[in-house]
Amino acid sequence: MAGPLVSNDWLAEHLDDPAVVVIEVSFYAPAQAAYFQGHIPGARYVYWKDLLWHDTDREFATPEVMAARLGALGVGEDTTAVLVGDPIQFAAYAYWIITMNGLEERVTVLDGGHRTWADEGRPLTDDVPDVDARMLGAGVPDASSRIGRDDVRAGLDDPGRVLVDLRSGEEFRGERVAPLTAPFDHGAERPGHIPGARHLPHDRLLEPDGTFKPLPAIRAEFDAVGATTDVELVTTCRLSHRASLAWFVLTRLLGTDRVRVYDGSWTEWGSIVGFPVER
Repeated sequence: MAGPLVSNDWLAEHLDDPAVVVIEVSFYAPAQAAYFQGHIPGARYVYWKDLLWHDTDREFATPEVMAARLGALGVGEDTTAVLVGDPIQFAAYAYWIITMNGLEERVTVLDGGHRTWADEGRPLTDDVPDVDARMLGAGVPDASSRIGRDDVRAGLDDPGRVLVDLRSGEEFRGERVAPLTAPFDHGAERPGHIPGARHLPHDRLLEPDGTFKPLPAIRAEFDAVGATTDVELVTTCRLSHRASLAWFVLTRLLGTDRVRVYDGSWTEWGSIVGFPVER
């Protein structure tokens, strides 16, 4: 097994390995996805909701459904699926949900995602590969890394818990409910942030080229906002993609215990009648 994170060099060395399956998890539907302008040879495209969410409900896929969807992408009992984010946080989000479905040993994240691979001038193709479906057994679910709105609210005054908001400055300050990169400003009825949240924009965890900063530098970013190793951490953003990036770094790269993702994040909190908002 490759571990939770692999580099472009590692993937380049394993592109012809039949035990390695490359899956590009994209925020974008096919008409806008970078995948269809050129992708890593052999990579399969999947729209993030189609892989990770229930078909109708605002809920995650069950272990059985997740195994079937991964199997349809060519992931089997003896393969490693390299998750390529477009952008990077969508690979971390997929890793988190797949982990909650008990299949963490089947996946790893490509450092930097689609953008960094392309920017480094590595091979790209527009050929969409034929995929042979594989059998993959359902994993044992464990949702201990997920936290709901009521638990978040109940802990707002808990000195042993720190809530870290990974959104952009304009979102945290309440100037917008979506980042400037969004096609339009939407996602919640009210702007602002959860009372007491500490602000750490997710891009402060990344180098300019889109890869993760060295781990001591990342640890220092969290420490600077009081997200130290002696407290429980809850990560949040707008829809939990950036929050899951922080969870991935904290738990899988830094080995931090007691980290949970508020998956409803601001799209939920900012629209709930009676829930407090700070600006």
